[in-house]
Order: sequence, then C-alpha cells, then structure tokens
Amino acid sequence: MGYGYGNEDEEDDRPEKPRRYGVTEMRSPFYSFRPANQALQEILDSVSPFVDGLKFSRGCHSLMGKELVREITDLAHKHDIYECKALGFDTIELNAGSLNLPEEALLRLVRLIKSSGLRAKPMFSVKFDSSDIPASRDRAFGAYIAPVKEKTSERVEDVDLLIRRAERCLEAGADMIMIDADDVCQRAESLRTDIVAKIVGRLGLDKTMFEASNPNTSEWFVRRYGPRVNLFVDHSDVMNLERLRGFNMHRSNLASRYASPFFLM
Repeated sequence: MGYGYGNEDEEDDRPEKPRRYGVTEMRSPFYSFRPANQALQEILDSVSPFVDGLKFSRGCHSLMGKELVREITDLAHKHDIYECKALGFDTIELNAGSLNLPEEALLRLVRLIKSSGLRAKPMFSVKFDSSDIPASRDRAFGAYIAPVKEKTSERVEDVDLLIRRAERCLEAGADMIMIDADDVCQRAESLRTDIVAKIVGRLGLDKTMFEASNPNTSEWFVRRYGPRVNLFVDHSDVMNLERLRGFNMHRSNLASRYASPFFLM
C-alpha cells in the first residue's frame, strides 16, 4: 500500500520562514552541563533554517534567572525563531487541561493575550474530566453549558468537545491549536488516525499543530498530510523531520518517490 500525501501542486511546497504552515516547533533542551545558551547555540547553528518556533516546556525554564531567559529568547530571535513581552516571548501556549478553567475564562485569556500583541496557542487533550462533558440536551447548535457537577478522576474521550472548544478559541482570536499527544499520537503503532482526521477536517491543517513524540510519529504525519503539517518535536528530531518534509515534495520526481522509504508494501 502506498502512503503518498496526494497531489504535487505548487502550493504543497513549504515557503521560507516566516511560515504560516509546515511549521516545525522545537522543544528547548532541558538541561546541559554547559550553559544552556551555549548548548542551544550549537543546536541552532545546525538546524535553525528548519525551525520556526522554540518552546519553553515542562517548567524547567521557570527556575532560570530573567537574564538567562532573555539571552535564550534573543538567541532564538537571531535565528528567526519565534519565542510577557518583557522577556522577549512571542507566543503563549495555554494548556486547557492543566489550567482547568471554565471555558469563558479560557476565552478571556485568549483575548487578553491577543490584545497584548502576543500569539495565543491553546492546547487540548482528547480526554476530559467526565464532569466537563455536557449533557446531550446541551449540545444543540454546539452550545456548551458549564457543568455544575464536582470534578472526578474519570477521564472520558470526547473529540467532538475538543473540536468545539478549539473552534471557539479560534473565533476568539487564537492563532493555532496544539493537540496533546496523549491518547492520540503518543506512539506510531497506536496512533488514532480517526481522531487526527476528524480534527484536521474540522479545524484545518494550517490551524492545527500536533505533538510528535518520536520520529516514527513524525514520519506518519508527513506521509499522510504532506510537508504542510505543523509538528512539535524534540530538538534531536528536527533534521529527520526536515528530511521527511523535503523528500516527497513536488520537486522530487516519480522515480525517487517509488525508491523512497515512505512507499511501503
């Protein structure tokens, strides 16, 4: 079975930075025996043409002094990588699951971020607390009624609720929606292709970013959706992802495509 991503139209090619689609966002290295900015400098010297965004994740950077954080954001900007204004950040990611806010509060945060001149990127998981799932009678016209039930430990999959909440964030001005890898694309062998297809179909490829936890997952996304897909990867996977993006672009001839490792039987 072949896994081509479809046509070879000119528009499938990825533009130069700054890009609106085909975005590669990179996780910043967490720790280093050398100064953090020196380690990052070496990484960016190698991969910066292929990286659009640098993500400060898992809270490690909150332990750093402001001066060091500013050095890192300045370094990223020198390489044309987007990175609060006071510390040089460009984008704020809002993890809806961790924040655990009512939807109206989340939408107000999106509007506040946008009014401050920053980009907003809400992050959603496909599983919700069971108390957050609206009753069937409250689903008409996509309406969402705030639950009055107490929070529980039960997690329920509801991709339709994810999509509706993401759509309202986009309407409020969010620039892109990040999809948590958990229960969706954590591993290539258990990837939920049905959920991914539904999210892309409703939100659009250009407005969605998926967390690709390993090279096999990145490979699947590029095979299925082509170089336009937006992915968040570890810094160690940037070069491999760029190879995947470039290999099957329309500039490649038909013979090289059939010879590629992305055409499987």
